[in-house]
Amino acid sequence: MAMTILAPNSPLSVVEALRGDKTKRPVSDFSSASGLRAQLEDGIYSIMGKASPVSPLVVRSSSLRQSHPTSDIQQASLSLFRGILVTQVLRLLSIGIEVSDPFSEALSAWRCEKSGTEIIRLFNQLDKDQVARLEADVNAHSSTLKRSLGTVNAAWSPRSCVRSSQRFAGGHVLLFDVIDLMVGSTVSELASVALFDVTTSPLNAGAERTMRYHALLQTLKTSVVPLRTSIFSSATSELWTSDVDYELLSRSVDEVLAVLSDMWKYV
Repeated sequence: MAMTILAPNSPLSVVEALRGDKTKRPVSDFSSASGLRAQLEDGIYSIMGKASPVSPLVVRSSSLRQSHPTSDIQQASLSLFRGILVTQVLRLLSIGIEVSDPFSEALSAWRCEKSGTEIIRLFNQLDKDQVARLEADVNAHSSTLKRSLGTVNAAWSPRSCVRSSQRFAGGHVLLFDVIDLMVGSTVSELASVALFDVTTSPLNAGAERTMRYHALLQTLKTSVVPLRTSIFSSATSELWTSDVDYELLSRSVDEVLAVLSDMWKYV
């Protein structure tokens, strides 16, 4: 798997890096998904056998990141809300909205989407100082994102918050994913789908696993291998991007199976 790292001072925008050179795109791969699904089914059977857990084992992209537990619940909550709101800014930018007040506009969009939910109630419990800190943080990260992103052409069919779910082992294993932004078509002769994730944390090995997981779930969902998968850090302005091939997808299968194996120990 070849990884391309776009440094903060690169003249290329994120969108230009995602789309790449149109003359070098491979033919769309419509055949790999079935083999990957078989790998997963065989691997899950080797872990669980014929056992039937009371509740499904659920794998998300967050399951593949290296977690660093913190005893600072307040800071953890602010980091969660920061990530949610910066993702909302990305959604607005991807449909051509000129975002002038990132925090307020993202918060309004999020409240409309999640009105009445528990997470909104948690947000409403923040005090004025916490909200002020969060606003400054969201505005700073959004400024980095806006400066780096570039223009998302409507002709590329941008879709935000694209959800995928795949069931295995008779429904006892659920793979779930949300891709922040997707561009390109799954029905073109040449591969053109690019996947984009944004994080407000610095990039690490967990970010690579997340990139691969996004590509795997998209392949299983559509039976078409994406062209490229990427992740951008609004903390550092760094973009990691990788062309998708069978080796990358098979590696993600192994990583998912490793997570499931760890989960199964505690069932």
